[in-house]
Amino acid sequence: MAKDKLPKNLSEGCRLCYQGAKLVLFITGKCDRDCWYCPLSEERKNVDVIFANDQKITTPEEAIPEAEVMDALGTGVTGGEPLLELDRVVEFCTYLKNHFGPDHHIHLYTGHAPTEEELAALRPCVDEIRMHPPHEEWAGIMTSKFPESIANAKRMGFCVGIEVPSLAGLRHFFPLLDSLDFFNINQLEWGDSCAEAMRARKLEPENPLCNAIKGSTKWAGEINGHPKVHYCTSTFKDSVQLRERLKRIAMNSARPFDMITDDGTVMYGSMDPGADLEMILPCLKAGSYYEEMDDGTIELDWQQMRKIPRKFGGERKIIERYPNDGMIVEVIPQ
Repeated sequence: MAKDKLPKNLSEGCRLCYQGAKLVLFITGKCDRDCWYCPLSEERKNVDVIFANDQKITTPEEAIPEAEVMDALGTGVTGGEPLLELDRVVEFCTYLKNHFGPDHHIHLYTGHAPTEEELAALRPCVDEIRMHPPHEEWAGIMTSKFPESIANAKRMGFCVGIEVPSLAGLRHFFPLLDSLDFFNINQLEWGDSCAEAMRARKLEPENPLCNAIKGSTKWAGEINGHPKVHYCTSTFKDSVQLRERLKRIAMNSARPFDMITDDGTVMYGSMDPGADLEMILPCLKAGSYYEEMDDGTIELDWQQMRKIPRKFGGERKIIERYPNDGMIVEVIPQ
């Protein structure tokens, strides 16, 4: 997405997210809250694991290839509750800053109101703090620990905002808006891990084709319209943010014969050459690439595969998948 088309009320972290330019660093699944609307999968929820985008890692060094393959301009640190592993956060973020330079923008998402000691530890390696007050604290937000934490973070030089899901009660944040740099509302979404809790509250998706919860946009309207407030829809996250990140990864990882789609996935042909490989190769355009796989198949430009006479080889299919050997989206027999 072009910078001139971005909404004006975005933090720097969000601007980079809009461009698909932020590595997502899931620092731990451990959390001392039990928010009923938490969308984390069983693979991550309350499990002490680390992911760089969708790649499971254990060390800061392992995060670098994941950032480089997407030309990341920054990193978003999330969880779980990152501050439960403060030393790990500092270790990873410091390594990323040292490797990519001080302009590598890092934002951190936390359900805590960070203390002065925690903020001091984060200050050399984190640029932006996004606080997520749990829903049960919204009504008493002005007498909670969050206003003092926000003031301390601002004084120490952080960009500071709040990021919460679109639930009833957002009006309670009105008195806090002037002290913030930004306020993000994420459209409430249906998730497998929180489906039971949502059914218990009589919540349901807007329609069978999306995860957005019916009524969530109305709840956002309690404060949406204020110049510091940005409402991030589930449609945007699926159709723009993820797509732009995939495109960045695809541009750096696609093989010469992979076709990059408008959605950021890659498409290629796969066929069993049988004993006919020597006969198949002359059918390809001069200078064309192909790759021999461990299972005996070859992968190649899917359009050229279609032009190979049927008398050669065996099974053929077109494969669409996420870039960098990611999840398969579709297999089309030929």
